[in-house]
Order: sequence, then structure tokens, then C-alpha cells
Amino acid sequence: MKVLGIDIGGTRIKAGVVDAAGQIVARATAETPTRMAEFRLTINRLVAELVAREGEPEGVGIGCKGIINPRTTKVEVLPGTFRFLVGTQLSALLEADWARHVPVVADNDARVAMAGEMVWGAAHGLANALLLTLGTGIGGAVVAEGRLLRGASGAAGHIGHLTIEADGAPCLCGNRGCLETVFSARAIEAEAMKAIHLGCETTLADPERGAMPDCRAVFEAAAAGDGVASLICDVAVEKLAAALAGLLHVLDPEVVIVGGEVSAAGEALFAPLRRAVAWRTGRLIKHPVPLVPPQVADRSGIVGAAALLMTLSK
Repeated sequence: MKVLGIDIGGTRIKAGVVDAAGQIVARATAETPTRMAEFRLTINRLVAELVAREGEPEGVGIGCKGIINPRTTKVEVLPGTFRFLVGTQLSALLEADWARHVPVVADNDARVAMAGEMVWGAAHGLANALLLTLGTGIGGAVVAEGRLLRGASGAAGHIGHLTIEADGAPCLCGNRGCLETVFSARAIEAEAMKAIHLGCETTLADPERGAMPDCRAVFEAAAAGDGVASLICDVAVEKLAAALAGLLHVLDPEVVIVGGEVSAAGEALFAPLRRAVAWRTGRLIKHPVPLVPPQVADRSGIVGAAALLMTLSK
């Protein structure tokens, strides 16, 4: 079995042919155009290139940011540069005749990542699982009783928009005090910039750095003993732990998969997060819930998009 997986990213479109073992046997990429005509041409050029090399696939899975209707593949909500895709049925972009005779499915990028973990990764064989993607924002996906949770409007899994501080900072979603405003790469970097601007004594203000510190640099400074960086990370992790503890009480998952660029901090993030979550949940949830990184090695989104086809019956 070979399936075509397509990831529509903010800077690049990545496509590949994935075999039954979850391995990418061929891939092709291109910069993501910002106009519909060029976008359609690019998608079909990449697909044609892969089909010429590997033959017609048995199905196509597409991952994209925003809110995607999985029944129709229609893009319902997609803020930012690629707003031109709103209202587009992603399956209809494929112009080849063979595409009319195979299943074409689509969903948002976080559920695509979870699909990959369900088929080939940390959620394989589990009935209940939770995934967080910690990056410039926070995404998420839920498996409940063996099914990917999508919700009435397709918005299920937007964990970054849990309200953590009722009177907190404004969020891009229109709410305030969302988890994204206190724990995300942007939020952590903003706290570092604030500390530097206020003149706090910290290695984050090293003039040889040549730029403001990114999220990874803040975690690295904290691990090296920088007091300001440690305080920033400790506060952020406690708030993430509080949100995660609430989700564990509501969803009772068998595993929590924590991915995204912030998870590259490794044990500097995972160790205190595990301790804080265990403390907050220990009375009701007697078994420790594993907090693990993703097991699907592919970070391009191609394998997860292909895995969507495998979860059609879920």
C-alpha cells in the first residue's frame, strides 16, 4: 500500500509517498505560493512528479493549519497569509483523473500529527490519548475511545485557547488569558525580552548573541543556572502543567504526547512538567500518565497526512 501525504505549511508545501510501514519512499517540496492560481499549479506539479516516480497512490491525505471540515475537506478558518484558501475544498485542488477514484482526506496539522502517532507512534493501540504541539502557538489533538475528536464545528483540540488567566493578556483568537499567551515560544521569548528591557542581570542579554534570545536559548540558559531564565521557564511550565492537569481530569488519557519546537528543550521541560502534573492530578488519577515526545520521526507532516487515511474508520 502506498499513500500520498501532503502538508501545506506556512513556508513550504511538502509532499511524499508513504508505504504501509510509515516510511517516506519519495518526496517533493516547494515554497508555498500566496495566490490561489499559483498554489493550485504547485500542488499539482508536486503530485505529478511523485506519481511519475512511484505510480498512482491508493489515496491522498492532506494536512493544513486552521479548521478543516474532515467530511468535505473544506477550509473553514485559516487566518494569516493563506486566508485565500478559506472556502476551498482541498480535495478539489487535485486535477489528475486518478484522484477522482481514490479517497482524498484532509484535516488540521495537529490532528494529522496525532493520526501518525495513532498508526505508527506513541498512541498506537490506545483508546485515549492527548497530543500537544508547543511552538509559536499551541495546537492539540485528542483521541477519545479510539476516535479522533473533532467536535461539532471541527474546532476540538485547540488546547492553546484554554483560558488560564481570566483577566490575562489578549490572544489572537479574540479571547484573553489563553494558554498560548503564557506558554508558547512567543510568550516565553516575550518574557525574556521584557527582562532584558528592564535591565535584569541575565546571560540572555549577552551582546555577543547578536539578536534577542529564542525560546530554546531561554531553556538552555535556565539549564545552565541563569536565575532570570529559570524564573521565566518555571512560571511558564507551571501554567502549562495547570492546563494539562485540567485536561487529564476531563479526558483521562493513557498517554500525553508533547511535540513542537519548544519540546526540543528535552528534560529541561519534561522533568518539571511531569512533577507538576503529577502533583496536581495524584489524588484522582492514581496511575502516572506518561508524558512522552512523538515517536513518529518525520516532522514534515507527510507521514501524518498519509496516516489520516488509516484513521478513516476511527
